[in-house]
Amino acid sequence: MSLKDLFAFRPKGVAVQTRRPSKNPYQSWMGHTPLLPPDAALFDAMREAVPLIDAALDKIVRLTGSFTIQCSDPELQQELDDFVTSVRVGASYSGLHQFVSSYLYSLLTYGNAVGEIIPDPGGGGIYALYNANLQDLHIREGRTPLEVELCTLQSGKLQPVAYPDLILFTPLNPPAGELRGVPILRGLPFVAGILIKIFDCIGTNFERAGNLRYAVTYRPGSDRLDKVYAKDIAENIAREWSAAMSDCASVRDFVAVGDVDIKVIGADSQMLEAQIPVRQMLEQIVAKLGIPPFMLGLHWSTTERMSAQQADILTSELESYRRLLDPVLTHICNLFLALRGYAATARPVWNDINLQDEAEAANIRLLNARAQAIEAQVAAATQGKEEFLDDFPD
Repeated sequence: MSLKDLFAFRPKGVAVQTRRPSKNPYQSWMGHTPLLPPDAALFDAMREAVPLIDAALDKIVRLTGSFTIQCSDPELQQELDDFVTSVRVGASYSGLHQFVSSYLYSLLTYGNAVGEIIPDPGGGGIYALYNANLQDLHIREGRTPLEVELCTLQSGKLQPVAYPDLILFTPLNPPAGELRGVPILRGLPFVAGILIKIFDCIGTNFERAGNLRYAVTYRPGSDRLDKVYAKDIAENIAREWSAAMSDCASVRDFVAVGDVDIKVIGADSQMLEAQIPVRQMLEQIVAKLGIPPFMLGLHWSTTERMSAQQADILTSELESYRRLLDPVLTHICNLFLALRGYAATARPVWNDINLQDEAEAANIRLLNARAQAIEAQVAAATQGKEEFLDDFPD
């Protein structure tokens, strides 16, 4: 759809074309690929069952940082800034930053992210931004292998979206020849499954052995009366033992006559060491997500130089996510300016990624200031020497 068609597009009401209007169970899926991966529910369960995975994704989104939108026309900068901070996002939020955060969450968790631009019915630009549900969308190859086509369910059949220029789609590292991206959590279900099994066993063992249980054994003696009344004596011992253990208000002694043996159930067995296997699984998760261990509260032995190197690696990871979001931000802001009737363009400017503490950042600024002062002194001394030599004739 050309820019002229966009100006001519004035819907009578606000409509979202990426939502599923009906729930007809008989749908034509031939030639289409579901945009939501088949193991999406598994990824959601992993984030819920393993808090470290959820915390790592939250930190990636937050550490990606904030941005400003720079307009090529300075006179339009204030109007563009107002749009960035006040544009509606879904039904509950506002601001382009909120839209980008939800967009990045979907991109990391499911490998794909889809958003939609809702034009203003009155022709005033962009009314809202909408983070589409991947469950409602399918994808297929367009007219050429370089084009993709998003489809939604319309009257029981999948149809291409009516205004593709209003759709934002980003795949995460799609394999060669594939349209759909790859979630960052791919490869972790096996590791997370082992970790959950270990945690479940630890909980079960503590439930069994943590709350002490006792085995009270009565052995009848060789006396004939002990053998005849063994059942009555055992019932009496059991009754008195239960009364002694159930009285939580005070400590009670248990007195028995005869050969009575009391042992703690499970005291002779040794619980398996879980620290080493748990750390091995966590190392795999941390390596996959690219978050330094110290940022997730894992106090593993490390050096200051190693921590700095890990921070540099994370910075490169965050910059790669920024490069994926740049086209999305550029398209939204350029379309806003075009719908407002302006020929100006816009581009995102990301804030510097700073993973160091304030003291180290201040020290770096001090060193840079000293270096600039020394360079200025050297340049001034060199210039003065050249002027002094120029005063002498050849």
